[in-house]
Amino acid sequence: MKAVCWQGANKVEVETVPDPKIINPGDAVIRITSTAICGSDLHLYDGFIPTMEHGDILGHEFMGEVVEVGSEVKRIKVGDRVVNPFPIACGHCFFCKQTLTSLCDNTNPNAFMAEALMGYSPSGIFGYSHMLGGYAGGQAEYARVPHADVGLFKIPNGLTDEQVLFLSDIFPTGYMAAENCDIKPGHVVAVWGCGPVAQFAIRSAFLLGAERVIAIDRVPERLQMAKDGGAEVLDFEQVDVGEALKEMTGGRGPDAVMDAVGMEAHGMGLEGLYDKAKQAVRLETDRPPALRQAILACRKGGTVSVPGVYGGFVDKIPMGAFMNKALTMKTGQTHVHRYFTPLLEHIQNGDIDPSFVVTHRLPLDQAPNGYEIFKHKKDHCIKIVLKPGQSA
Repeated sequence: MKAVCWQGANKVEVETVPDPKIINPGDAVIRITSTAICGSDLHLYDGFIPTMEHGDILGHEFMGEVVEVGSEVKRIKVGDRVVNPFPIACGHCFFCKQTLTSLCDNTNPNAFMAEALMGYSPSGIFGYSHMLGGYAGGQAEYARVPHADVGLFKIPNGLTDEQVLFLSDIFPTGYMAAENCDIKPGHVVAVWGCGPVAQFAIRSAFLLGAERVIAIDRVPERLQMAKDGGAEVLDFEQVDVGEALKEMTGGRGPDAVMDAVGMEAHGMGLEGLYDKAKQAVRLETDRPPALRQAILACRKGGTVSVPGVYGGFVDKIPMGAFMNKALTMKTGQTHVHRYFTPLLEHIQNGDIDPSFVVTHRLPLDQAPNGYEIFKHKKDHCIKIVLKPGQSA
């Protein structure tokens, strides 16, 4: 089969690799009909996530048709059209029983790697380094899915791939980020970043009852998409974000703030140069200017939600402000399994059509070009869907 393979920093190639096979009796193999390039894939592409190996198959947002099942798979059948959550969950460990599926104890065979960096290991994740399991990802024509009865979700008739594909990651991620804001009636939420996750977070915040959402970015088309979703917008290159937020909230500050950027945020002035220099020589692994700003801007007693991916260590976090303002931080990889069914219902009810975020559709063979378009935000790119089996 063809698959998108990591070949080092800033290089991916579409290669012919062996087809996946059933290894364990709980496995399934799916033929992938749609897959996507995620913002967190760029952290791999840019070389900032450790334990990647040449030839690793990328991709954790994918869906398709079941073509083979193991002997112990009961709920899923050949021919089912399914979406696959990006974290891999066993369904019966301490964390899975609490629906904390991205913390599953049993799906990372390389847990010792993650433990060395994090203390404890989260779940395995498709296509996201050997530290998180070394699983082949879904930017491919086929994929093996362990624990298929737990992980694969059937899709009802009448919904297109692009309406449901993002239930694999970015829609639940945006929703959980908004839920982590502890939104109450009348609340104002400020969101740093207007990428795909943030677009879903903005719309989810309104679904959860926020009165106002203020979105912060510098890319015009992303700011416009946020505005289309009901947000007020700030261009951080044009205004002092902290002062603007004070003015927009009567001096109090937002009730909740969200860092939807993560480890490769763009800082301004000396701060930006400082972070880029330290990251380049690995004196810090992640660039956190969005997180710094969010903590400083949040009102006293407010909540800091962090859906943006961080991979290691950050510098100059204003812990004095965090502590003295009595802030609460909530974060984590998304427990996709918990949110799948209620968010599917929102789609079926017409509350949201997730396909709004798609700006580019490419054959799988054009994935290397897709990564460059996405990384450099060329051609007004916000979200790319890859279609295995299609020609240009």
